[in-house]
Amino acid sequence: MILLNFTQKRLVSLGNYLKRMGRKNRQYNKFAQRKRDRKEQAKNPQEKPAPDVRKHYEDIVRENAAFEEYYKGQKVCPEEEWETFMNTLKENLPTAFRITGSKCEAAALMKIVKSQYFSEILNMKLQVEEGEGQGEEIKPINLPWYPGGYAWQLRLSRTDIRRNEALYKLHNFLVAETAAGGVSRQETVSMIPPVVLDVQPHHKVLDMCAAPGSKTAQLIEFLHADEDKMPTGFVMANDVDNSRCYMLVHQAKRLNSPCILITNHDSAVMPSLVVADEQNPGSTKPLKFDRILCDVPCSGDATLRKNPDIWLKWSTGNGNNLHGIQYRVLKRGCELLEVGGRLVYSTCSFNPVENEAVVHRVLQETAGSVALVNVADMLPGLKFRPGMTYWRPASKDMVFYEKYEDVPEKWQTVVRPQMFPPKPEDLDKYHLDRCIRILPHQQDTGGFFVAVFEKLAPLPWEKDMKPAEATETKKEEPKEPPKKKRRMGGYREDPFVFFSGDQEDVFPSIKQFYDLNSDFDATCLLTRCFVGKKKNIYLVSPIVKDVVMKNEANIKIINTGVKTFVRCDNKNMVCPFRLSQEGLQSITQFIGPARRLRILKEDLILVLQNDNPSKPPDVKLFSKQTQEAVKEFATGSCVLEYKEEGQETNLSLTLVGWRGVHSLRAYTATPDTVHYLRLLGADYSKYDVNKFKKASDVPEADAEGDGDVTEATESTSAAAGSSETNGDEAETTSAAAGSSETNGDVQMTEQTAS
Repeated sequence: MILLNFTQKRLVSLGNYLKRMGRKNRQYNKFAQRKRDRKEQAKNPQEKPAPDVRKHYEDIVRENAAFEEYYKGQKVCPEEEWETFMNTLKENLPTAFRITGSKCEAAALMKIVKSQYFSEILNMKLQVEEGEGQGEEIKPINLPWYPGGYAWQLRLSRTDIRRNEALYKLHNFLVAETAAGGVSRQETVSMIPPVVLDVQPHHKVLDMCAAPGSKTAQLIEFLHADEDKMPTGFVMANDVDNSRCYMLVHQAKRLNSPCILITNHDSAVMPSLVVADEQNPGSTKPLKFDRILCDVPCSGDATLRKNPDIWLKWSTGNGNNLHGIQYRVLKRGCELLEVGGRLVYSTCSFNPVENEAVVHRVLQETAGSVALVNVADMLPGLKFRPGMTYWRPASKDMVFYEKYEDVPEKWQTVVRPQMFPPKPEDLDKYHLDRCIRILPHQQDTGGFFVAVFEKLAPLPWEKDMKPAEATETKKEEPKEPPKKKRRMGGYREDPFVFFSGDQEDVFPSIKQFYDLNSDFDATCLLTRCFVGKKKNIYLVSPIVKDVVMKNEANIKIINTGVKTFVRCDNKNMVCPFRLSQEGLQSITQFIGPARRLRILKEDLILVLQNDNPSKPPDVKLFSKQTQEAVKEFATGSCVLEYKEEGQETNLSLTLVGWRGVHSLRAYTATPDTVHYLRLLGADYSKYDVNKFKKASDVPEADAEGDGDVTEATESTSAAAGSSETNGDEAETTSAAAGSSETNGDVQMTEQTAS
């Protein structure tokens, strides 16, 4: 007797089958599939999504009776200034920016800004009309409290700059220099927390709620204050939102620092991390931070000038609901802070429930182990009001309460006892007047709140936990591998694979070709793959390497390191890797004279202006000095160095170059090219497109979209972008690979996210 086994087969549509099998690239009739999908939708109609009812900012009525009643009742502003306060809130926010980069480049750029953009365009040509009277000249305001005087505010909104033809050069300048990292556009008051945090190059810094990253960028700049050597500290930029972490990657990429880690974790429950213990080699110790920034999530009602839609949805419940998470983030920050360290708590809210109430609650619980610091002397010229010492929490029905006992039972889960102010007799204990409150009408800015803490001793609960922590660490170390990993949202990150040392398979050829000196630590290089060809090689500082290696299993690390070497396979090349402009500043000090080329100003301008990868400038076009220098120079990637002598700024530039068989060219992204040409005083007019001109007057590549420098150059970069991995012995192909630097830079975040 033969037994037959019958298996039930389930019929599915072709589309579902392809989705289930994951074979998205299989060839099939897309039009037929769309027809089938339409029939399916007709059989099973779905509700249409609700229409978008959002209003354009210009159409929003900038009024909210509850807002006015609440803050007038809280007395956030003196009675005689209330009308000015409200009128200022209804105006658009002025533009502000700061100049970044190395000291010599920042000084040169500052000189250009003052002479070309402020004097010629703003002070002479543009006026703001006040009613029907005479106009008033717009004078840029230098922010006196910002270190070095590198921050400026313009009495123009972003919309004014974008839409006014007389200002198109200023707009192009801001766009191009932001892309190149020479300028950072940031709201004036947002620059304050990193300034009062007082970051030094040796500090371990944590930014707990870092996205979108403008304050993180400042922290990195202060960390690199000493340009002659790599900082011994680092910045850890964390955010709970996975997608916003990639905004941090983009911000950090512009600053080219090997001393930053970007992590994705809930900052209220940040895990305890460990680092190597210098006193006891082979063992670890808890990682405590010298500086912590807690720029916590808030209701944002102090940003009404920038975000007018808040007028439509503001309510007292916004601040009440956020008090708990703000307190937990600040408390965790105090726990992670080293004794003697400094922490800055900041919000863009006027609400005392989000500001002084949170500060008071933490001060009360820590029982004198942390204290507020007076930092007024660090902000000369800044107008602000001291922190509030009395306020009244309110429920959603706009009823104010003097004490918790007065709160009805139905509101007791919303209005909590910790939200109330300290008793009058305890005011001297907390010094809440040391907090800083900035109101919009004081210097034509947004609103802001800042409180600076110093940790004087371990927290009360830390004293009890200390012995247990040490024991716990020792017990957990051998049990680490079998532990279940915390499930993280977002993309699955590639691993961080560090070089084993000088004997790493690709390193000997890199070391020999670039004549790297013995001080260079190859173990600080990493790739993002275990198997296959190493495409990009990144560099981190020793302390960052230690943090990554010892904590990768405990916290999700999104990105770290600066791209230093990029694979560029070529039959004629001894070394299959070229230098990357991103990591050049970090590795230049280790590169020997064999791959360095000192170049004259006119030759550097020639290299930068001839950026067509298919037509690199011939060596014969350069000065005799440069021709002699490159005569015995081996083909391949090199360092182009220029130093200006006898001038005020002493400008010094370092670029990645490419020595071809008969040519010499630069390996720079287009925004960097524009930046360097601007600093050298050379012609960059082909990039400075006037978007107000008719399309027929503008080259096709520039006519699409805005006509900004960034957009005008994307097509140029993309044209050469595909040649990097297909290098052959042809000189033009090798040179063409250079322009893919731009394309690769633009895609860096996307590659990391995949």
